[in-house]
Amino acid sequence: MLIIVTILAYFCVLYGISRLTSARATNETFFRADRKSPWAMVAFGMIGASVSGVSFVSVPGMVVGRDMTYLQTCLGFIVGYFVVAFVLLPVYYKMGLTTIYGYLQRRIGRRAYKTGAGFFILSDLTGAAVKFYIVCIILQRFALDAYGVPFAVTVPALMALIWLYTHKGGIKTLVWTDSFQTLCMIGALVLIIIKVAGELDMDFGGAVKAVAANGYSRVFEFGDWMSPQNFWKQFVSGAFIVIVMTGLNQNMMQKNLTCKTLREARKDVCSYGFAFVPVNMLFLGIGVLLVMLARKEGTPLPANPDELLPMFAATGRLGDWVTVLFVIGVVAASASTIDSSLTALTTSYCVDIKERPADERLRRRAHVGITVVFILFIIAFRALNSTSVIDAVYILCSYTYGPLLGLFAFGLLTRRQTDDRIVPYVAVASPLICLALDFAAARFTGYRFGYELLMLNGAITFAGLWVKSEKVRK
Repeated sequence: MLIIVTILAYFCVLYGISRLTSARATNETFFRADRKSPWAMVAFGMIGASVSGVSFVSVPGMVVGRDMTYLQTCLGFIVGYFVVAFVLLPVYYKMGLTTIYGYLQRRIGRRAYKTGAGFFILSDLTGAAVKFYIVCIILQRFALDAYGVPFAVTVPALMALIWLYTHKGGIKTLVWTDSFQTLCMIGALVLIIIKVAGELDMDFGGAVKAVAANGYSRVFEFGDWMSPQNFWKQFVSGAFIVIVMTGLNQNMMQKNLTCKTLREARKDVCSYGFAFVPVNMLFLGIGVLLVMLARKEGTPLPANPDELLPMFAATGRLGDWVTVLFVIGVVAASASTIDSSLTALTTSYCVDIKERPADERLRRRAHVGITVVFILFIIAFRALNSTSVIDAVYILCSYTYGPLLGLFAFGLLTRRQTDDRIVPYVAVASPLICLALDFAAARFTGYRFGYELLMLNGAITFAGLWVKSEKVRK
């Protein structure tokens, strides 16, 4: 009962913040927060919005098998955020965009605009649903099953609570609730680290030294180019992941576009870009400490590394208050992800697909409709109960961002005009070609593409647009 009370109390705080921030809200408030958001508040909240509940659980387990090499990707993130701040944001602010896909309409054409928005909706809807599904499964297995709460109640209840605090204020509310959720997530993480260090008879400083001296603290790998953990693969991929999955993603960019000026938006993006390294060091550090604790207790490590943190924090082995902190951290990370997706999808549907940004009735109906779709998706994943289905959805999402990279790269890096009519066909063909190349490479050479597939996908889309393009006369 303690966990259920904690979750309800947590959402009551979010609803209270919503009531304070959504007075006299209009569509302009919902979509763009009236362009009055404090940049520091946006930056802090974006840390939580960028760290999903899946990451909260999975990143600590990455040290098993990969050590701390994930930090190489986080270093690449910094480069990616500078590209977003100094290349993409000036374009978006100059055009005064509500959704970033409006750029494609002005630069290439209407079909490019609809294609970009369509790929975003497909990617974000399925990807966010899978992330939230995994978090719901974790909460169900480690917390709610003990109270007899069925999964069919957990999902609609959590989605209803998220809808309740987002439906009126939209992005203006999220700027403030995400900051609160980031504070809860980081606070829970630090307190769990202190508790685990105590179990190892260490203070916080001793824990830092123990982690640094442990073999799992290895960060850099320069030797084997074929290794997925090779530094240059991870670093360059990290930069492109941010450029595509943040800079070309309405879900991640919508809050950044609510700052008062371009200068403030740049400070916002660069600030939270740097923050990812220390935040992920905390996640990986607790992973190392949990491995040390498992060895001290003679406990075998879980077969699935994702279960390393839940195995200790969600089962009461470290005390009830650690379980509460774990639940708060997971709910904070997952809620700040799904509420952003819910708001961004509503915005894109009203502005990009229906092209009726001033219609408040449409916006309210779309917000409810997308909430219901999320619930149906998550319950369907549960009914199928197949890991292969979840993996397939993740693969689908990784492929659908490539065409967005190619479309924006063509628009920003060239002065040529392509045939707008072919854009949907090129955008669909490119992921299919990448899928075939990945299959052929794995079968005939044993090489499996990693994050670099995103760059290849974008390059193929770019090439397809270039073939049917011509120079624009002055």
